[in-house]
Amino acid sequence: MATKIIGPHDYKTLFTEMPGGPEILGELTARFGKAIYVKGGHEADRETCYRAGQRSVLDFILLQLNRADGVNDDVEN
Repeated sequence: MATKIIGPHDYKTLFTEMPGGPEILGELTARFGKAIYVKGGHEADRETCYRAGQRSVLDFILLQLNRADGVNDDVEN
């Protein structure tokens, strides 16, 4: 059995057209879309890195949604 390649339109279907999808995306955005930088010393640096890792997943999902809508402002490239 062949494995389906997941593309931007699959993300759009999941997060914008499926029941509960927009609400889940909203929760992910509220939970992981907060400010990344934490002021302070070593522990603050660790928290900043942790938040950046969480945020990168949300950024990837939003990038896929933008690509599905024809927006190609890739800051990664």
